[in-house]
Amino acid sequence: MTGRVVHFEIPFENKDRAKRFYSDVFHWQVEEMPELDYVGVQTGPTGQDGMASEPGYIGGGMTARAGSNTATVIVLDSTDIDADLSRVESHGGEVLEGRTPVGDMGFAAYFKDSEGNVVGLWQSA
Repeated sequence: MTGRVVHFEIPFENKDRAKRFYSDVFHWQVEEMPELDYVGVQTGPTGQDGMASEPGYIGGGMTARAGSNTATVIVLDSTDIDADLSRVESHGGEVLEGRTPVGDMGFAAYFKDSEGNVVGLWQSA
């Protein structure tokens, strides 16, 4: 696991209201991803591949407030989600959602840390 913060997720009650808020206040670019029931968020400049083109900035997404996403979540890079989740549990954390495919892009998982915070993991395909 690299453990680097690579993504964030902000839950919403009202998708259109949340999109307008972050677009208007922070000038974020938002992109509907209906096949994933998700809104992609670009908080800075991106290249033609849609990935961050400026060091130090990360993008994220917005999703309906449900399941593990009841508050803002940071997402950490993982090279082996199953191994990382095993270490989470052995150190007093709790797996909330195991390794789950996200389209053909990769895999996500969510856990609760020793302090009760929900944190995501991302493993690229």
